[in-house]
Amino acid sequence: MAHLITRKGQAIRDPQFVQTLFSDPRSGWLWLVLRIWLGWQWLGSGWGKLFNPAWMQSGEALKGFWERAVLIPETGRPAVAFDWYRSFLQMLLDAQAYTWFAKLITFGELLVGIGLIIGAFTGIAAFFGATMNWNFMMAGSASVNPMLFVIAIFLILAWKVAGHVGADYFLLRWLGTPWGWASPEIPEPEPVTQPA
Repeated sequence: MAHLITRKGQAIRDPQFVQTLFSDPRSGWLWLVLRIWLGWQWLGSGWGKLFNPAWMQSGEALKGFWERAVLIPETGRPAVAFDWYRSFLQMLLDAQAYTWFAKLITFGELLVGIGLIIGAFTGIAAFFGATMNWNFMMAGSASVNPMLFVIAIFLILAWKVAGHVGADYFLLRWLGTPWGWASPEIPEPEPVTQPA
């Protein structure tokens, strides 16, 4: 179905390549490659933390990361550019939230990785992955996070077809969506014409 935005009686369609990329089920094969690669990154990251006591028992690994992030050096720039985010991390440190937050990150990474690899709720998995990437970047850890974030954003935009070659092929047909995007009763909208 072509996307239409009506404004003042004019219909604006997405370019054909955008429709193909984000709405054509055949593009699911392209998204499969990116989805599995991104899922593997998340799965590997979570798996490495799962058996690390500094993540799963004490949370000391996350505590150290947060402490380095909130540190304001005497010279140079701090890792966290925004005071509000530094205050947020400091609040988590003061509350010793790293003891449970480290486990949340670990299981979150594993679930995002599994969801992307099998193509189950791809858009949702990509959203939570992008949220983690954004938080890592906000805390001053660039590394590969910007690239992973961009891929996740594209997967979110392609949610209708990104998991088509995967579990979403069945899940979205079985569960549907709250707004009924897959309903066969919804006809293609007629083009809007200018009044004479």
